[in-house]
Amino acid sequence: MILTPGDLLRRAVPMPDTEIPPGTLLTLPGRGSTYVTDVAGPTPDSPTVVLLHAFACTGMLCWFPSVAALSEHFRVVTFDQRWFGQGFTEGDFTLQDCAHDVAAVVNALELGPVIVAGFSMGSLVAQRVWRQHPGVVAGLVLGATSDRFANTRSERVFHGGLQLSMAAARTLNQSRIARTAGRGAAAALDLEPDDVYRWALAEFRSISPWALGPAIAAIGRHHSTPWLREIDVPTAVVVTAHDRVISPSRQEQVAALVPGATVHVVEGGHASVVLQADKFVPVFVEACLTTAQRTRKAVS
Repeated sequence: MILTPGDLLRRAVPMPDTEIPPGTLLTLPGRGSTYVTDVAGPTPDSPTVVLLHAFACTGMLCWFPSVAALSEHFRVVTFDQRWFGQGFTEGDFTLQDCAHDVAAVVNALELGPVIVAGFSMGSLVAQRVWRQHPGVVAGLVLGATSDRFANTRSERVFHGGLQLSMAAARTLNQSRIARTAGRGAAAALDLEPDDVYRWALAEFRSISPWALGPAIAAIGRHHSTPWLREIDVPTAVVVTAHDRVISPSRQEQVAALVPGATVHVVEGGHASVVLQADKFVPVFVEACLTTAQRTRKAVS
């Protein structure tokens, strides 16, 4: 018997078997286009959560296990951040530009103030959205987050070296060849719509390798410690208690710095957002609901 890549992935990685909502390309002047999913909540006036994905993911690849549970309470929007999947390709990759992109998507979809929720890299972008565009943020949910990186000499050397590759990576990523190769990966696999494993493999293959170095370099420059105490919207921090990528102590440090932040603990690691969804999703939904309740009290 010949095993396909999807068969091998199914044997190696336990993932939740769930329906993948359809999406569409949203084109914005000066940015290009990005792939957006927009799932309605239970009522027309349900609060909106905009989900920001982790490094080396796409919007739906990171969040597909969470969307259905969240949509029982919220309108749920995901999109591919710049240089990842079918995300924007115009301009550099910086967390500041990613935050501008979030505000542009929120405004283009006329969402109004939203709960901005991010995981890992997405949580850093979420912090910057509040910093740069406070008017679009009703609340924050920060999963597997940190206030800074490059704390040790080895981390600084690693991130600094990646910064040197940014100019070349940008040129390659924006080339016609790189864009075509990345965005054509899903079609090349001839996917069945109900095969979540083959879909996930296609999503992963759609990520341009030229985005990874600049993204890691941008993450290495992140330093929000000086202004986290200024955050004035309801905030929840979702701590992945067995995380070996971002230590729980770093995540707890963010919660300690943000005034009034609530803490919600997932008994899982950094990949729990997908691979331990049974543990992650209920806690994450609770964090979003807590933030939404606090947001309603703040405006009443």
